[in-house]
Amino acid sequence: MARLIRHDADGPIKIEPQDKPIFICACGLSQNQPYCDGAHSYCRKHEEEGKVYRYDEDRTGIVGEA
Repeated sequence: MARLIRHDADGPIKIEPQDKPIFICACGLSQNQPYCDGAHSYCRKHEEEGKVYRYDEDRTGIVGEA
């Protein structure tokens, strides 16, 4: 079943303390869930504030607005 999930974060959640920080995906686009893979940079470049976007099944490109 498909679903539309609204994410308004455009960056990862940093978890400390460890030897090195761990970043958890908050944008929903990471291919390495739950960890951040840098995909949030696409959000920052292609999305406008206040709009809701639909992504393709692979979460790699915008297919429309909701």
